[in-house]
Amino acid sequence: MKTLSIDFMGQRKVAGILSIVVLLVSLGSIATKGLSFGLDFTGGALVEVEYERPADLEATRTLLVGAGFPDPVVQNFGTDTDVLIRLQQDNSATLGDEIVRTLNDAGLNVTLLRSEFVGAQVGDELRDQGGLGLLLALLVVMAYVALRFQIKFSVGAVSALAHDVIIVIGVFSLLGWDFDLTVLAAVLAVIGYSLNDTIVVSDRIRENFRTVRNGDSLSIINLSINQTLGRTLVTSLTTALVLICLLVLGGELIRGFSAALLIGVAVGTYSSIYVAANALILMNISRDDLIPKAVDDGDEMP
Repeated sequence: MKTLSIDFMGQRKVAGILSIVVLLVSLGSIATKGLSFGLDFTGGALVEVEYERPADLEATRTLLVGAGFPDPVVQNFGTDTDVLIRLQQDNSATLGDEIVRTLNDAGLNVTLLRSEFVGAQVGDELRDQGGLGLLLALLVVMAYVALRFQIKFSVGAVSALAHDVIIVIGVFSLLGWDFDLTVLAAVLAVIGYSLNDTIVVSDRIRENFRTVRNGDSLSIINLSINQTLGRTLVTSLTTALVLICLLVLGGELIRGFSAALLIGVAVGTYSSIYVAANALILMNISRDDLIPKAVDDGDEMP
């Protein structure tokens, strides 16, 4: 199969500027708007009810506010007749029955499916442990790549992973989407996916630095990216197709997970080509960093 010869590194400055702008926007949104943490992190009550007919979410929200339930979040859950109601308040044994009674008194004819509660303390613990999990994952990746390849590859890989994580979280902040445990799981999955892609490209770069005798660092990195481009695109596209199906057909429960992972796959594909490779160029990667040093004859045992 003929290897492509696209000059990816010729556009590295444009890609670098694009990454910096998107990162700044993401960080700015996270710093100013924050995240819309889901019930898993904030604590509160969750009630699921089933309507006989497709639910009018706005009418349901108005009824609940009028009945004294503050700031309810009302959304469909998989079907038009299944509705989730989230309340930032302590649960009680009768909360589900009170909500059902309120809706039934208004003639909506609903049935209670479940009523759950997540304590604020549990939510804080989940949020803190999730953040530590993300940090630990990045540190482990950095150590692994440094041992498996070389410290410059380690810095490049972690830069790409941090780039992907910040952008995924930034999109959720900008759009005000709920950030819950399923989204956190997706962000951790993005780290694994993006690392796999980056390792494939890094392995080819290291191999070409050792075997290709002509050409500078830019041409060798370009060659390596072109040689792995087919594998990168096919893997990303097949993964994206599955995620699109989950996003469209998977229902409300995994919508955040699917969206976060889909964004992560797209950004991770880009970062494995431009961010990790750009970092290597900035650190002046060369053959001297990768070719094993020859053993000095004077060091050999007699």
